[in-house]
Order: sequence, then structure tokens, then C-alpha cells
Amino acid sequence: MLGGKSKLFLVFCALPIVANADVLPLNDALRATYSACVGIDDELADLKKMAGINTAVTGVGTGLGIGATTVGIIKYATDKEAESYEKLLEELREIQKDFPETNITDEEISAFEQEFNLSYDEAVKTVDTYQSELDKLNNKSKNLGNWRTGLLAGNTATNVAGAIISGNNQVKGDLQTQIDACKEAVNNLRDSIMQARINGEDVTEANNIVNACDEYNYVDISPINNRGKGAMISSIVGATTGAVGTVTSAVANTDKTRNDNTNSGKQKEKDLNTASNVLAGASTVASATATVLNATQISAIKKVAKVAEKCTGVLK
Repeated sequence: MLGGKSKLFLVFCALPIVANADVLPLNDALRATYSACVGIDDELADLKKMAGINTAVTGVGTGLGIGATTVGIIKYATDKEAESYEKLLEELREIQKDFPETNITDEEISAFEQEFNLSYDEAVKTVDTYQSELDKLNNKSKNLGNWRTGLLAGNTATNVAGAIISGNNQVKGDLQTQIDACKEAVNNLRDSIMQARINGEDVTEANNIVNACDEYNYVDISPINNRGKGAMISSIVGATTGAVGTVTSAVANTDKTRNDNTNSGKQKEKDLNTASNVLAGASTVASATATVLNATQISAIKKVAKVAEKCTGVLK
């Protein structure tokens, strides 16, 4: 039978064997690390590329929204000027009804110009001339309305595309799983290095891999998804307001709406144009917000991609 000291000695001899039972041989640990970590940089490169594309897409949408808003403002000013001509023409035609045989004098025209605070490069002499100017303004207003509708439609399309790209351009479960697997493999490699040192093996390469790939433990990938989701929401808002604005602008610019000269008809046209301009502005803000979020998503991806490139570089 063994004495107490002999039994104690055998227990201590067995401890290293038990403690290292789950530690992989160094070469196996290196292969496992390679399998787990290689490929992450390619996935992140695709995310960065799509984020760049989306930044360009929503940037175009922002430009279209600004254009639609600007055109809407110019149209508003044009409509106000046309309204002044319409009022003046009404007054002049009333005078013609009262004095059908009398020509309107220059003095009467001048008086009306002062009453309506109108300033022109040269004096307007006849009702026909006023009508000609009004027709030009109405034609300009019509064209501006069509441009606004087209620009809003373009803004809507880019926001829809941006929403789709942002929704897809996020860290999926498989990439997150791969990053977690890489981190676990690096931890296992660290344990294998300790055992390999005891065995007298060269651990230089393994140490380089651990030093490079261990940085995955210090990066946060949540901003990638957070900014992607934010960009998606902004694009959805922009697409919604843009779609409504496109329809509203189109309705405001139809001949039926424009030619309704009743008080209620004119008010309806004004309200529709105002709503179109407000919606164009809202779409522009949404597109600009999505553009900023897409740009900051690229920055977040780059931080993780830098670690992935470094890790993959030493593995290859």
C-alpha cells in the first residue's frame, strides 16, 4: 500500500493532465483560428461598399429634394405675381363694362399700378398686354409645378432604394456568429500557446496572430447596425413624404385644379401647393439625415474592418 505522501504526489502529477485535457495542440488551434477568422474582412468590405453606394444614392435624393423645394418656392412667388395680374385685370374689365365706348387712359393704368403696388420695367398699356403677361406667368407656373412633381418623384425613388439598401446593409447573425467564433478561437489559441511553451515549441507565429486578432474584443459592431437602421427609418420617412408630396404636387398642377377660379378652387390650389412644398422640404431633410447616417456607418464599418484586415493579414 502507498503511504500518504505517495498518494499526494500522484494527485499533483495528475493535475496538469486534467487541467490541459481540453487544450488543443498548437497546430490544431492555429487551423481553428484560421477557419473562424478568415473571411470576416470580405464581409465587412461588402458592407462598406454598399454603405458607400447608399450614401451616394441618398445624396442624390437630397439634391433632388432641395431642387423640388426650391422650385416650389419659385412657383409660389410666380403664382403670387400672377395673382396680382389677375386682380388688376378684373378691375380693368370692370371699367370696360362700365365704359364700353371709352378707351382706358394711361393715367388710369398708372393709378391701378399704384393701387396694387406693381412695378414693371415699362408701363402696361392695354388689357391684352396684361393678359399676355398673365399667360406667361401661368405657363411658367405650370412648368415649375411639373418640375417639382418630377423632382419629388426622383427623391421618392432614391429614398425607397436607400431604405432597401440600409435594411440589407447590416451585420447579419452569421457575421456576428463568425466574429464571436473568431474571438473564441483566439482565446483557445492563447491557451494552446501556454501549453506549447511548456512543451518547448516555437510560438512566435501564434503570438502574432493572437496580438492581431485579439483586437476583436475591443471593437463594437453595434454602431454599424444602429446607423443602418437609422438610415433605413429616415429613408422610409423620406419615401413616404416624397410619395405624398408627388401626388399632391401633381394634383395641384392639373388643369382642373388650376382652372377653377372660384374662391374655394383658388384656395384649394394654394393649399395643395403649400402642402407640396412642405412635403418636399420634409423629404429633403429625411434624405439628408439618411445620407449622414450612411456616411457615419461607413466610419463604423471601417473601424471593425481595420481589425479584420489586420487579423486576416497575419493569418494568411
